[in-house]
Amino acid sequence: MSVTLTRGVFSSRTGPGAGIGADQGDVQKSYWFVEEIGDGKYEVQALNSSDMPSGPKLTIDRERFLANYQPEPEYYAYRVLPVLRKQCDRIVRGEGHRHKEEVYSAEYEFCEALEVDEDNVRANFGLGLTYLDRGELDRAEDVFKRLIRLQAIYAPEHKHLFNEFGISMRRNGMYDQALAYYHRAEELCMDDENLFLNISRAYFEKGDIEGCVDYLMKSLMLNEQFGEACLFRDFLKINGFMNDRGEAAVSPEALQSYRENEPRKVSMDETPAMPEEKPAARKDKTPPAGIKLDF
Repeated sequence: MSVTLTRGVFSSRTGPGAGIGADQGDVQKSYWFVEEIGDGKYEVQALNSSDMPSGPKLTIDRERFLANYQPEPEYYAYRVLPVLRKQCDRIVRGEGHRHKEEVYSAEYEFCEALEVDEDNVRANFGLGLTYLDRGELDRAEDVFKRLIRLQAIYAPEHKHLFNEFGISMRRNGMYDQALAYYHRAEELCMDDENLFLNISRAYFEKGDIEGCVDYLMKSLMLNEQFGEACLFRDFLKINGFMNDRGEAAVSPEALQSYRENEPRKVSMDETPAMPEEKPAARKDKTPPAGIKLDF
């Protein structure tokens, strides 16, 4: 028999009137969006002034939950659920506009969503990607600063958006921002070969070949059969950036000189964090001869 987990709006009461037999006139009531996550644990997130779950999620045990939270089914059904549905519709419309390159309509929808919940992960990603699509790097930088403080951007359900945003920052020359973004993820996940490959690529494009090789080898140590990392390793070796011992073989100055003066030997299309989410190849690249990194 399946078990139905708790999900909905609950209230808590604080203040001198919250205790049994106290004057109820002094009670302060707060509303929370609650999800049961199993093993006797509950995630609670405060509702903001727009009745949207927003801000950090707290994990509490069953005993504390039952002692301090009361169900509010009508509040959920008539106030919170309609707001959640409208918010989802805004974001879906924004993502649809962006994929059709209707960037100003996309911006409008994402900004509307952020007016309701400034910490919404999908809306922030969507707005940042829209600004990067338009080449508005200063505005994208503002979104980046907001995103990097949100731990929720590293949740598995946002991985494809996380990756797309990092690639777009690299494509727009925002190497330091991309690295800060990726290193923040590294603090939360130390065993992701895809993440390490992304960091390696960002270091390469920044011109730091030692950082590039270091993180490439970390990626391959986790998964020596990782196809994209093997292709990148071959690229580095063929072009003399890396020796057979897995060490950086040129200085940043030599790398810069190579970029300015030498013909390409290998195509350097973007590397996704998840192989099934392969971005389109850059339009400004001409097909070279030899090995091609098609990722």
